[in-house]
Amino acid sequence: MSDVQYISHPLIKPDTVEQRLYQLSLAGEALKRSTLVVLPTGLGKTVVALLVMVSRLPRGKVLVLSPTKPLVEQHASFFKSTLTILPETIVLFTGSTPPQKRSSMWESAQVVVSTPQVIENDLLGKKITLEDVSCIIFDEAHRATGDYSYVYIAEKYARQNKEPLVLGITASPGSRQEKIQEVCAALRISSVEMRTDSDPDVRPYIFDKDIEWRYVSVPIEIKGLKQLMDSILTDRLNKLRELGFISPYQTKLSKREMLDLQARLQSQLRSSSPDQKVYKGISILAEILKLSHAIEISDTQGASALSKYFERLESEARSQNGSKAAKRLMEDLNMRRAVHHLAGCNGDNPKLNAVKELVEKQVHESPQSRIIVFTNYRDTAELVTGALKEVDGVKPVRFVGQASKSGDTGLTQKQQVDIIQRFKDGEYNTLVATSVAEEGLDIPATDLVVFFEPIPSEIRSIQRKGRTGRKHAGRVVILMAKGSKDEAYHWSSSRKEKTMLRTMKNINSELELKSKIKEAGGAGEPSQQTEDDGQKKLLDFPDKKMQVLEPENISPKVYVDQREIRSPVARELEKLGMEVELRTLEVGDYVVSDRAGIERKTVDDFLGTLMDGRDLFGQISDLARTFERPLLIIEGEGLYTTRQIHPNAIRGVLSSIAIDFGVPIIFSKDEEDTAALISVIAKREQIDNKTGISLHGRKTAPTLKEQQEYMISSIPEIGPVVAKNLLRHFGSVEKVMLASREELMKVGLVGPKTADRIKEVVSGEYKG
Repeated sequence: MSDVQYISHPLIKPDTVEQRLYQLSLAGEALKRSTLVVLPTGLGKTVVALLVMVSRLPRGKVLVLSPTKPLVEQHASFFKSTLTILPETIVLFTGSTPPQKRSSMWESAQVVVSTPQVIENDLLGKKITLEDVSCIIFDEAHRATGDYSYVYIAEKYARQNKEPLVLGITASPGSRQEKIQEVCAALRISSVEMRTDSDPDVRPYIFDKDIEWRYVSVPIEIKGLKQLMDSILTDRLNKLRELGFISPYQTKLSKREMLDLQARLQSQLRSSSPDQKVYKGISILAEILKLSHAIEISDTQGASALSKYFERLESEARSQNGSKAAKRLMEDLNMRRAVHHLAGCNGDNPKLNAVKELVEKQVHESPQSRIIVFTNYRDTAELVTGALKEVDGVKPVRFVGQASKSGDTGLTQKQQVDIIQRFKDGEYNTLVATSVAEEGLDIPATDLVVFFEPIPSEIRSIQRKGRTGRKHAGRVVILMAKGSKDEAYHWSSSRKEKTMLRTMKNINSELELKSKIKEAGGAGEPSQQTEDDGQKKLLDFPDKKMQVLEPENISPKVYVDQREIRSPVARELEKLGMEVELRTLEVGDYVVSDRAGIERKTVDDFLGTLMDGRDLFGQISDLARTFERPLLIIEGEGLYTTRQIHPNAIRGVLSSIAIDFGVPIIFSKDEEDTAALISVIAKREQIDNKTGISLHGRKTAPTLKEQQEYMISSIPEIGPVVAKNLLRHFGSVEKVMLASREELMKVGLVGPKTADRIKEVVSGEYKG
């Protein structure tokens, strides 16, 4: 490469951004029309965004959206280091940014870098508008599907802005044409620009990337173990066949077929009197899913990982609330043999040995190396990290997501950022990561990337491979167990990667054709005159009931509780023409008129109130007391499928709500169905019945007993059960507060940790 040249622009600091022809070309195309830019990881998608940004800033503020807080912080830091505008006009929005501050920050900002959920919430709450946004940049644009926040924001932008410009950036939009078309449609994209490693203008910036597929043999004892589990699987499939749920000729089920069958069986449960065979089928299928997962782990992860999975199954089977599927499975004679057989395995995993060998050789030959080992499972990440700690010169660290489950503590975003920084600094030289390290994060260029197993997703495969060969030559090694799903996954992702390139070219041709037809005023897009004529015909239609809105185009208003903002229902209401106003509602979740208030509960939430003692009847009582026309909507499926509550107990609660409290119950399929119901009720109340809308509900004042329980349960780590135990034991809030550590520990469920926490809160010095 020749001497580095830098971008010269009034809004870009001198000598900060390298000038690359392909980035300038992509930005130039993106400024002509809303565009999806597809560029391999490490080739500067953010620089393309910067070039588009500086061209649009004179017209208005630019909004940059990215999926996670670390990515948002990373982008904001980059823009502050490269733009000449005042740093305070580049603002960062995440969930931790106080809502009351965001409106004023938005007004004074030139560049807003944010997670999408925050912008969605502020749009729903009418705190901001996108009228003066000259461009929106959607990072990791392939996420713009379904009900992800990107979709809603793009829709609002198209409605609110007269000259919208969208830039979507991604390394891998997917191979399926429908998926890419869905992304383009959601973001209102009219052009796709793509570069690959082989393009002439990109090639000078690409370093060699050696990709190697290494086969490992499955140990003979694991094969014996698999045979035992296969025999159980065959037995369960025979039972499904006898029940008539699979074909007589079907000898195996793919994961997709299992999930489709599960969905069909659960839908049959919603009938008024489901056949007992359906319950049996669902339970047997649950066993099959668990078995299939165990077989996959034995094939691809080894004995140690399978042992951990068996431990979790044992724990679930012994648990009082454990599933019957787990209980039956672990009582099966062949499963007991498999567990016994596994105990006799030496635990050596040829993949684990291969990883140790690869990493040791890399560090030995190049001590300054940075390495990433990708694995699909947290258990395996833990095993690999432990094994690499035994290798001289290797300093590994486990890098996983935020969720904590089954005693496995996740990493907070702050911890993730800290680990990446220490990886950059050399305190660690090997990152053992799950999927969290695939997307976007500013992980330094690595010398070696190891796939512990292949993955069927072309998007994730491309992102993993993109972690090397960025600033110098790199190497990718993919480990595959012979004769296992590893091979199928590998060829699947390879085929999808090739398909993606062809699909992108086809879609771009289609988008260009549509654009030309639109510009020419052809049949591809209806003209405004056609739309006006169509509307006139609708209004002239003799059956006036066909008119959706009155001539005055009244938009019914719906007050929505702030806590409901996490649900897509509010967005769906807006799509249906409702004027949504977020408020803190003391009673109900939605208010559609002076007399009509609605409580919405998903099936999981409804069942949860019954299992954990939350005051469902208190909420229903407040609803019935406050509104002349109260309503409960229960949303979702599978109300009677839980094994923890008998269906008759659920029916008893529903009967009490309807009969004792006089609150009607309507069941909805999903969020979209719920929104449709609420919109119909709002129109009926506000347009047909001319009923006004205002807020007047108040919760029933809590009793002294409830206030006392609330005061004690407000102490961290103390739930309602422990609070009641303490109050019963000591007799008053005052005596609980004055009790010694030893006295507290005499109360049921209060251990040393809880006692210490109470004393810390009660006796600790206030440092406000």
